[in-house]
This record gives sequence, structure tokens and C-alpha cells, in this order.
Amino acid sequence: MSTPSKSSPVSCDTLRDVFLWRRKKLSLLVLVVSTATWVSIDVYQFNFITVSSWAAMFAVTSLFLYGNMLRLFRKKEQDLSCLEISEQTAIETARSVRQSIEQGVRWMCHVSAERELFVFARVVAALWLLSYVGSFCDSLSLLYIDMVVGMTVPVIYVKNEDKMKWFGEWTRMQARRLHDVVDEKVVKRLKNRVVKFTEKINLKKLE
Repeated sequence: MSTPSKSSPVSCDTLRDVFLWRRKKLSLLVLVVSTATWVSIDVYQFNFITVSSWAAMFAVTSLFLYGNMLRLFRKKEQDLSCLEISEQTAIETARSVRQSIEQGVRWMCHVSAERELFVFARVVAALWLLSYVGSFCDSLSLLYIDMVVGMTVPVIYVKNEDKMKWFGEWTRMQARRLHDVVDEKVVKRLKNRVVKFTEKINLKKLE
């Protein structure tokens, strides 16, 4: 089995560094590009193909001017071999995508078969909240909000990890207590009433 390439341009370590702002220039570039894309398409109502064409024209023009400036000043051209995507990188990326899909399907099956009511209710509530939020904004705005949240929440969590863990444990304990109270006062009473009603029906049939 082949090992992941260390020179992979898109690796887990790179994504982690971007979202945790360990590589501030790259993180700022991602945020600026995302913001510019969202403003151009959602606010100014430009077409996605138009924005993509402008971005491609800017990139090609910049590379063309950069290459000609190097030749003009007779400087050695920069090695661009690092931009190449190797076969091993493509295979590792495809394998990662497949593993992510398998984990998603496995997670859905696990939640569906989970006996704990709290886990099932939490998942259903999260999906309902997502559908409710999605009714107020389009897919691009939702993706942009996810990008901004993804680049702010992890940093806040890392800086306040101890407090977040304590709050998570406290919330979980309170939820467990609420689940036990509901199970004791509502579910068990309903079961007892159903059992008594069934016994009465059986007694009437015997009479």
C-alpha cells in the first residue's frame, strides 16, 4: 500500500493549518477569495461563468507578465514542477473521498440504528435547523457562511479548549438528566397505562 505523498498540495495538514490560521497568508488568501466570490455572485448578481472567466484571465495575464518580466531581466525562471499533480496524489485524493463517503454512510446507518433517543433527536434537530436556515439563503451564501464559521470557530475552540470541554460535559450531563426525567415521568407512565389498558381488555374478553 502506497503512502501519501508529502508534497501533496492539498493535504490534511495544509487544510488544518489553513483553518487554524497557522499559515496566515494562505488563510487570508482563502478568506479573501471566498469573500470576493460571494460578493460578486450573490451581491452584484454576476454569473458564475463570468466570474470564473475573469479569475482565469487575471491568473493567465499575471503569469504572462511575470514570465516576460523574468526574461526581460534575464533571470532564471521559477520551477513550477511543484504545481504538478502526481498520479500518487490523485490516487490518495480519490481514496480520501471514498473513505469520507463511506464514513458518512456508516454514520447515517449508526444514527438510524442507535437506541439512544437523545442521539437520534439531536441529529433530527440539527437537520431540521439546517433546512430552516437553508430556506432563508441560497447555497452559495450557505457555503460562504460555512467557510467563515469554519475559519473562526476552530481557532476559538483551540484557544479556549478547556472551557469548551467543560461546557460540553456540563451540557451532556444536563441533557442526560433531562432524558432520564422524561423517561421516568412520561415514557414509563405511558407504558404502564398501556399495560393496564391491555390487561383490562384481556379481562373483559375472559368474562
